[in-house]
Order: sequence, then structure tokens, then C-alpha cells
Amino acid sequence: MSDSDDSSFTGRLSRTVRTSTAMAGLGARLAGKRFLGIEFDQEEHARALRQALGNLKGPLMKVAQFLATVPEAIPDEYVAELSQLQSNAPPMGWLFVKRRMASELGPDWKQRFASFEQTAAAAASLGQVHRATALDGRALACKLQYPDMASAVESDLNQLKIVLGIFERYDKAVSTGGIHAELAERLREELDYEREANNMRLYRAILADEPTIRIPEPVAELSTRRLLTMNWLDGEKVLDFVAAHPELRDTVARNLFRAWYVPFYRYGVIHGDPHLGNYQARGNGDVDLLDFGMIRVFPPRFVQAVIDLQRAIETNDDALAADAYRAWGFGEVKGELLATLNVWARFLYEPLLDDRVRKIGVAEGAVYGRETAMTVHKKLRELGGIKVPREFLLMDRAALGLGSVFIRLGAELNWHKLYHELIDGFDAAALEQRQRTLLAQHDVPH
Repeated sequence: MSDSDDSSFTGRLSRTVRTSTAMAGLGARLAGKRFLGIEFDQEEHARALRQALGNLKGPLMKVAQFLATVPEAIPDEYVAELSQLQSNAPPMGWLFVKRRMASELGPDWKQRFASFEQTAAAAASLGQVHRATALDGRALACKLQYPDMASAVESDLNQLKIVLGIFERYDKAVSTGGIHAELAERLREELDYEREANNMRLYRAILADEPTIRIPEPVAELSTRRLLTMNWLDGEKVLDFVAAHPELRDTVARNLFRAWYVPFYRYGVIHGDPHLGNYQARGNGDVDLLDFGMIRVFPPRFVQAVIDLQRAIETNDDALAADAYRAWGFGEVKGELLATLNVWARFLYEPLLDDRVRKIGVAEGAVYGRETAMTVHKKLRELGGIKVPREFLLMDRAALGLGSVFIRLGAELNWHKLYHELIDGFDAAALEQRQRTLLAQHDVPH
């Protein structure tokens, strides 16, 4: 296969053949259980599916990790297995890296660096990172995309659409069309490293007044659509840092909270990939925020609705809650459906309602919030199901993902105070003006 990343028929066909093998058994068995009454061991089958996806690596694995943090999407047995997937795609060899670098920067690419390490420093689902040194001595990180990723993404998204459709026929609690559409758009955006560089500059501007948060700086002259070069940040893995400096645990957690939510409440922007591999810690508990491929911009009305729903839960104001759900895209919500959605909302907001120093909560099973989510899921099924709006997904994922990290850290903070530091005096019109100006400056679409 060539080094081209174009979404070619040949690339899609090859990927489809491999992913179809992993998915075919899932579709047949779930369909059989739904329509023919054939029972099978979901735990065993989920384990086999996880093993198949783990062998494939690539974007389908990334999708599976995302689904494992969206409690509404798939049955519990599958979440338990998919949450174990790791981003450890096999690295490209040095000869292949040299060809890829030449295709991105030209045949004299080596002369544009003082040094470039042959062995990848990190590997993930869509690309790998090499350490390098600039001609002026700066330490650099070069993220090089794997070949034919556009084909892999399109093939995997096609397979995902089939599987989500089968799950929906098996269990009508949640309509999955919006889930697929949101994942598709975000994954396609992640393929564009020029877009990610703009996102990185955007975050550097948004967090410029947060001295405890560090964002990499992209190097435009050494970057392309499939190669992103930035300065190397030398922080440590968060859990390793906290293990070595337990007295800084809560400081790290506070800085992570602000790294995620200052952009959201002040500019309507959120980092949609909150897992431990995307941040580092250093110094006195300062943090590095990494990987800006999955960024979402929300309209001011959505941010206002997030705040309104918290107030509605705190004051038991059903009318305000219904307005907030409508603004989120849930449509008209009332009666038992409103009460059911409020169960999930109360779970998400509960740490923010409690004005004291405390832990965020506890992990329920394999995933934070899983047991609560399954209770809600069961009730939604009884009520005839619901269509999950696309805008809800990344916000939900950020809350769950960060909650899981705070639980892993054992952080104890006044989450109520941290939240109110950001939202007190909130003005949607002012946010809209800030957002419009900043996004235009950094060429970020919304």
C-alpha cells in the first residue's frame, strides 16, 4: 500500500475485510438474540470482541475507548471489556518513517533538524511521536500520522454504524444516530494536523493567564496536514508524579480542573479526550495539556444550559431543567422522562452541590458512573427510548473522564468552590463576543 493517506477504494476495502471479521459475529449473535430468541453469553462474546479490536489497533480502537465512556451507548458487558483497550498501535519502522518524513517535508528533511530520533517515543491509534532537536537547539516532538489513516477511519466508521444499529435494534433505550455522527466528525477532524495546530494555538491563547498550565507550541515550518511538530514538554506521567509527590496531589487535580473548564465556561470550548495519557505533571503540581485533535466548540446557549441545569438540580426546579434539556437538544422533556434524566444529571452535578472539601466520588464497576447510568438506561428503555443530542456526548465524556482521573488520584477538593469561581457572573453575550473574536483569530471553525 502506498504512503498516500487519501481515502482510496483499495484502502477502504482492505480495512473493511479485516474489521468485518471482528464485527460479523457480534452482529449475528445480537440479531439472533433479538429476533430469534437465541441466548448467548454476552460476557464471553464481549471478551472476544475486545481481543479482536485490540489486535486491529487503529481508529476503531479509539472509537471503542470513546464508547466505553459513554454509558448510554452499549450494553454493560461490552463496556467492561472495551474499557481495557490500550492505545499501543505497532510503530512504523525507521525506513518507513524516513519515507513518510520525506513525503511531508521534502527529500532534505533531515537537514531541517539538528537531530531526529529513529525510535518512536510514543505510539497511539492515529500516529506516533519522535523526539527531535531544532537547528536552534529547541527540544521538539514530531507527531507523524500513520499511512492511509483516512481509509482506516472511513472503514471503521462504516463498521461502527452497522454495530450501533444492531445494538439499537437489540435495545431501544437510546437512539445511536447522533453518537455515530459525532464520532465521525471528531475522528475526521483528528486526521487534520493543521487543524490541531490551530486548536493548540487557540488553547495557548485561552489559557495564557493560567501560569500553572502549559500547552505545546506548534512549529509551523516543520508541520503539515499529517505531521505536527511542537516543542517537547518534559513533564511526568500524572500518576507517577503524584506517587512521588503525594503532597501535590490536590494541586495537580485543581490545575487539571481548570485546564478543562476555563476554556468551556469562558469560551465555550472543550477538550474532548480526557484520559491520563493526555496530560503530564511537573514542578509544584503544574500540568501539561496534550493532544488537541478532539476539540469541540459549543454555542453560548449550550454553556448557559449547563449552568442552568446545575441550578435546576440544586433547587429542584423542573421547569428550568426542562428548558436546559431543550437547549441541549433533547427536545421536549417532561414527566417521568424528566425525572429519569435528572437522576443522571444529579449524579454528574452532585460534587458541585456540596460546599466542602471531599472526593469526587467512587468508581462504580469498570467505569465511573456505570451503575447509575445503567439504572437510567433501564428506565429510558421502559419509557420508549430517547435520542441523545450530539452536543451532549463530549460534555458527558469530559465529566466522566475527568471524574475517573480525580478518583484515580484520590483528590480531595472543594469542587463547589472551583466551579463557582468559573461560573459566578456568567454572561452568555460576553462569552459569545469572546468566542467569536478568538476563533476568528485562530482560524478555528464552529
